[in-house]
Amino acid sequence: MARNTSFYYSFLVLPSEQRHAIVAVWDFCRAVDDAVDEAPSGADLPSGREAVPFWRAELARCYNGERPSTAQGRRLQPFIDRFSLPRQQFDEVIDGVAMDLERTRYETFDDLLLYCRRVASAVGLICIRIFGSSGPRACEYAQNLGIALQLTNILRDIKGDFERGRVYLPLSDLAHCGVTVNDLAAGVASQPLRALIELECRRAHEFYRRAAAALPRHDRRRLVAAEIMRAVYYETLNRIERNGYDVFTARARVARPRQALIALRQWLWPA
Repeated sequence: MARNTSFYYSFLVLPSEQRHAIVAVWDFCRAVDDAVDEAPSGADLPSGREAVPFWRAELARCYNGERPSTAQGRRLQPFIDRFSLPRQQFDEVIDGVAMDLERTRYETFDDLLLYCRRVASAVGLICIRIFGSSGPRACEYAQNLGIALQLTNILRDIKGDFERGRVYLPLSDLAHCGVTVNDLAAGVASQPLRALIELECRRAHEFYRRAAAALPRHDRRRLVAAEIMRAVYYETLNRIERNGYDVFTARARVARPRQALIALRQWLWPA
């Protein structure tokens, strides 16, 4: 796993076996996503529309006890039984990635929520099994935190996503704020665009709030890695707000030293 991922320091706090399991899950899901978004690193791996059935078959091999054909599948397979990883959530991740092949726009926030649940909340529900927490409140926490993290990603990456032809911000929200897709193309933080980003930031805050409310206190130490992710991404959201909702001039980033400090704080002083 690269040091430049926002998850790097959250994974460092895990015991060795959990860390290897989380990295295996992350690498598998990332490979599926990359196969749709860009050319995969393996020369023989399919991309685009051909990637979805390939990775569904690879997931089946992982769960059926067959030998996976990719390095990502082979790394993931040993942890499936060890941590009782739910296949349904991996299927949902692939379903979410497949949505990027079918649509580049989302009409309503409810439409976008389905995408967020598939590509982010599903991963969270896998991860909490590895963390050793799977009760109803932990699941509610993972679902809401996944949505919050994905919304933060969407806000941070508006410019880059548009350059790839995708607009994740709901079109109904654009219309409500008097913004058009052409305004996104212009890349100028006009007042209507700032109002739109502010609206989506408020929505992200709400899902962070729901996650915090659902966090099972008796599992706080087990979920410290997830809390580090939450704190790092929450800082990203705060930076978008401090930048006056201008996501075009500079991409909101949390520098690695700051990420390390956030991780240390969460580890030493759990709420």
